[in-house]
Amino acid sequence: MKRWCKCPGILIIVIFVAIISDAHAFRKSHTGQHDNATITEQQVDRLRYIMVPLLRVTNHRVPLEQVRVSIVDDPAINAASAGNGQYYVTTGLLNQATDDQLRGVLAHEIAHEDLGHPARAQVVGVGVGLGVALLEQLFPGSSAFTPIAGTLISGSYTRPLELQADHHAVTLLQRAGYSRDTMADTLAWLMRRNGNNGGGILSTHPATSERIQALRAGK
Repeated sequence: MKRWCKCPGILIIVIFVAIISDAHAFRKSHTGQHDNATITEQQVDRLRYIMVPLLRVTNHRVPLEQVRVSIVDDPAINAASAGNGQYYVTTGLLNQATDDQLRGVLAHEIAHEDLGHPARAQVVGVGVGLGVALLEQLFPGSSAFTPIAGTLISGSYTRPLELQADHHAVTLLQRAGYSRDTMADTLAWLMRRNGNNGGGILSTHPATSERIQALRAGK
């Protein structure tokens, strides 16, 4: 769903969240590990420590044993939710974020899942594809414009969802016993690292500064 920045990445490991005798554990299953990539038990334990409390306070809980976290070998600071309990986290995020910053990023992705955004985005994606194809048929020679049209349509849909996910992430963080400022502080960190990404008519995400302002204002 939401991507914090562009990330080609290489899938190197899948982690399953499981409950064993009322304890939480991550079980690992390798899926084509990259030669130069290593995943440590500390990374696995850290993801468990941060994600499980948030997953437990969602409105529509996915059974923990069905949650999949794929670690992608990429230096970019990135995470995404794909729906049905599937999450992606880059090694760049794991290596550069503090626990609170990682918690803020993952709370945002879990919020997307809890609000049903990945499934809705798939439906919109199909509709955008059909609309663009129809545009090309009705107006031959419009191929140069159709990517812009697709961005305008999808962007107008996804920007509000990002703000919704930010606010729901705050709710999840508070339910789990963390500060409501965690999300805004995480976005401020991302803005320092990546600049004020988003915003503008052709953007699919609101500007980071806009998101921070909305959270600080409680909108």
